[in-house]
Amino acid sequence: MPLLDAAKGLACAVIVGHHLSRYGPMPAGALSLAPDFLGWLASDGRLAVQIFLVIAGFLAAASLAPDGLLRIDRPLVRIVQRYGRLVMPYLAALTVCVLVAAAVRPWLDADLVPASPSIGQLLAHGLLLQDLLGYEALSTGVWYVAIDFQLFALALTLIGLPALLAPSADQARRPGEAARRRWLAVLLVLGVAVASLALFNRDAELDDTAFYFFGAYGLGMLVFWIGRATRASTWQSAVALLLLVGTGALALEWRSRIATALVTALLIAVAQRRQWLSPPRWPLAAVALQRLGRMSYSLFLIHFPVLLAVNAAVVRLGPHAPWVDGLGMLATFGLSIAAAALLYRWVETRPASWRAVAALFAGLLISGIVVSH
Repeated sequence: MPLLDAAKGLACAVIVGHHLSRYGPMPAGALSLAPDFLGWLASDGRLAVQIFLVIAGFLAAASLAPDGLLRIDRPLVRIVQRYGRLVMPYLAALTVCVLVAAAVRPWLDADLVPASPSIGQLLAHGLLLQDLLGYEALSTGVWYVAIDFQLFALALTLIGLPALLAPSADQARRPGEAARRRWLAVLLVLGVAVASLALFNRDAELDDTAFYFFGAYGLGMLVFWIGRATRASTWQSAVALLLLVGTGALALEWRSRIATALVTALLIAVAQRRQWLSPPRWPLAAVALQRLGRMSYSLFLIHFPVLLAVNAAVVRLGPHAPWVDGLGMLATFGLSIAAAALLYRWVETRPASWRAVAALFAGLLISGIVVSH
């Protein structure tokens, strides 16, 4: 689906720009060059995360239950596989960040550079439990990796519950049983999504859990299933229901993040219906965004240590002028893409294995111990 890849590429570029415009001394120096653009990135660029959440839910539904029925035999194995695929590039990027942070700590403000990690902090990050256990993040955006894993596990649980409620083979063969399970799974996803939009997402204390974000993720899942409707009237009614749910949640409390997720879901619904997700012709600029989207996860993971390194170099070596800071920010973006390409090629696209995960986990622990002593 090239259109979704392009959307991820654009969203990831905005998120990287958001971090570039907020962290380090360069944004303050370059602000006079483009105050409106950099101000928008700093304040609203984070909303692009909602695009990732909706697309992730859409792809989860396509992978786990394209027709509403769980199509995998061993759900727990699938969750473990998901963990392996997520943490391989994540552990590699965290290791780089720990080493870079140790190198630049003498030159940058302590509020920007993560402190030397403890063993408990490293273990918590490796297990994606750092926020739940109250540890300081070792890199910007690592919260999203933990939330993505939680969301995937929650979605798989909701889709698989109907089968658990009727586990026997005799029940599975009853007439209409498949349809009943399908509708029950969809209703469970809809119910938890509505609860998230109306309740959980309004409680900031829950933002370390999947329930806070499942509204956007669930919208993506529902959009995928809506797109499989064969009748135009059914599709229109389902989209109207989706719009009603979203606007109702915004009427309870306006949240820009939920508005962004709702608009994203509706745009994907239209694109899916009109078969725009895989266009036959693709402009050159869109091809570049598509390629960026494919390695957006690696870019999301690796850009922060690059940001630290370039900020330190500018502070240490460069003259203090707006144009120097502006060029430094552009260089950070370009070097981040180059680093992401390496991480994507050598780690993210490699088959996940426990040997590789263990080696990367050990590398993170060793790096943390070395820089801490």
